[in-house]
Amino acid sequence: MSMANEDGKTAENELRKTLAEVLSSQDFGVLATHGEGQPYCSLIGFAALPDFTSIVFATMRSTRKFGNLKADPRAAIMIDTRANGATDLQEAIAVTALGEAREVSKTARNRYLRCYLDKHSDLADFIMSPDCALLCMRVRKYVIVQRFQEVVELNL
Repeated sequence: MSMANEDGKTAENELRKTLAEVLSSQDFGVLATHGEGQPYCSLIGFAALPDFTSIVFATMRSTRKFGNLKADPRAAIMIDTRANGATDLQEAIAVTALGEAREVSKTARNRYLRCYLDKHSDLADFIMSPDCALLCMRVRKYVIVQRFQEVVELNL
């Protein structure tokens, strides 16, 4: 999102603040991949890097989501603040991150692992399994929906 005037800067700052609140307050999101000609969704625990450029998650290498991402790394992750109540229509915020997800290299693993475990320390045994892959989605764009129909895009 690039805006030239002062109001544009204020709007972008507010958007980034909202994005930071959603990404830091939520532990889980829905990963969307596709394979065999159809979409596939999975619940994942995630952690976002502070600069919003990447989202880290883990899965076993034997899962359908891992196979789908190996074949085609394009993915989306939806993270939302809904409480499953009537007020969600006006109060819930949904953030969809669009990008490409790949397994983290051995040289970069410690950086991403630290980020993930800072948020999900209870998953340490899971992520340390030799069959578990740590993945990083490089985000190209965030789509933020608030107040039911207010949609704003933030391109990175």
